[in-house]
Amino acid sequence: MVNGNVRKSSRIDYVKKRLLESWQWYLLLLPGLAYLIIFNYIPMGGVLISFQNYRPNLGIFGSEFIGLKNFQRFFEFPDMFKLIKNTLSITLLSLAMFPIPIIFALLLNEVRRQRLKKTIQMVTYIPHFLSEVVVCSLVILFLEKSNGVITDLLTNLGMERQNLLGVPEMFPWIYSLMCEWQGFGWSAILYISALAGVPQENVEAAKIDGANRLQVIRHINIPSIMPTIVITFILKLGGLMNLGYTKIYLLQNSMNLPTSRVLSTYVYEIGLISQQYSYSTAIGLFNTVVNVMIVLTANYVIKKISDVGLF
Repeated sequence: MVNGNVRKSSRIDYVKKRLLESWQWYLLLLPGLAYLIIFNYIPMGGVLISFQNYRPNLGIFGSEFIGLKNFQRFFEFPDMFKLIKNTLSITLLSLAMFPIPIIFALLLNEVRRQRLKKTIQMVTYIPHFLSEVVVCSLVILFLEKSNGVITDLLTNLGMERQNLLGVPEMFPWIYSLMCEWQGFGWSAILYISALAGVPQENVEAAKIDGANRLQVIRHINIPSIMPTIVITFILKLGGLMNLGYTKIYLLQNSMNLPTSRVLSTYVYEIGLISQQYSYSTAIGLFNTVVNVMIVLTANYVIKKISDVGLF
């Protein structure tokens, strides 16, 4: 018992010492920590309204508790499976494009002319900083039936002239390619940073042994950044049921509605437009629980296979 108290006292003294030595760094953490608590953790209490018949004038503690009725209502919704199917058709297609930033980073890492390398980086980063409204407006203009740039190009290649945004089957492809174009340069930053940490002595040793560039990429670069790839892939899987409604809503029209109506746009319609707050929160909570289960399962399976995971 005495030894336990001594160890506890020594740990407290060690923590105090570290706080006194590095108090400036901990002080810098406070704004970010406050932001995280105020805007991420405190709003989590709002999930309570998914179990209520929430009324804004009564508040969370004054609204009637109805249990799982909001979830039951969603599960009995005739279009539930269609919404999930549309969501998965887009997210799975985006997941299939996961290797694009990795390939881009590997190729960019092989560029030896620094000026050219920085120019390529700048050009590919720019779309990330464009407004979602601007990006969607550009897509609509490029795919316009009469004089859209992409429409003209596809017509010259032999395709029928049509408004591709009005073709339901094309919407998942248009949305996924648009998001990938906007984000692949920015996503590649993580892999470029990881490649910067690859031991150069290994690369030089491989070249001395006669390895060409492709062999160096395959046997040295890719294994070195594999932990980063695995972790980002698991996080990507965690958003499998998540789609931001903004871009989809901007590209949505009456013709592509059969494939563009997804969970996020449905939640927006019933939550903000129809003001059915409890029902929309219940759907959001269901979505979150599914995503957490996917992350835990993916992390468990991948860790068993590769011994690399989030935790």
